[in-house]
Amino acid sequence: MSGPIIKLENIWKIYQLGKVELPALRGVDLEIAPGGFVSIMGPSGSGKSTLLNMIGALDFPTKGKVYLKGKDISLFSEDELSQLRGRTIGFVFQEFNILPNLTALENVMLPMVFQGVLSEERKKRAEELLISVGLKDRIFHQPAELSAGERQRVAIARAFANDPEMVIADEPTGNLDSITGKKIMEILTDFHQKQGKTIVVVTHDPNIANYSEKIVNIKDGQIIINDKQSAEVL
Repeated sequence: MSGPIIKLENIWKIYQLGKVELPALRGVDLEIAPGGFVSIMGPSGSGKSTLLNMIGALDFPTKGKVYLKGKDISLFSEDELSQLRGRTIGFVFQEFNILPNLTALENVMLPMVFQGVLSEERKKRAEELLISVGLKDRIFHQPAELSAGERQRVAIARAFANDPEMVIADEPTGNLDSITGKKIMEILTDFHQKQGKTIVVVTHDPNIANYSEKIVNIKDGQIIINDKQSAEVL
């Protein structure tokens, strides 16, 4: 596709606490190009999570426009947006968020159910993805039988289930030791390099951010740009 996969235009997100207005984002402009690898860094309370929700089209801004593949998300119904998001974006969370009563295979198959993928195709793709993240011998294991690193690999395989153009990883190594975290980042880098996937990683760890091609720093709800990093053209 030509043009950015996600474009944020003068984004404000203001939370109302009683009579007090708390701006989490203040006039953010950001473009993420197809095939990019971007890290978003900032201290706790900087607006990282709110920015992630905007990039992932999970929330609507108080002011400003969010464009997903050139389309203004405010013009979609919730169902339409959910379908577009389900096809376009995969998510990886710090807490893994995989279902404890399903096997690794069933967890990875699940997002494909919502996109109407046929059963045999779901199973085949889920197996291929689990093998690609190094879980060939863990396909039929439940999460309780897996290590933290293995659970995060299941979560990554699930994020790629619908062959999305972009995967957003929120502190994907936050609950892992540094060696396991390195393996997780290598898996994400592999998807980026070999399949041209757009990767957005939210992190507070400079070692994790260094895997990316561009780093966006956010502080007090605003993007900070310095000479080495540009948030305008990613």
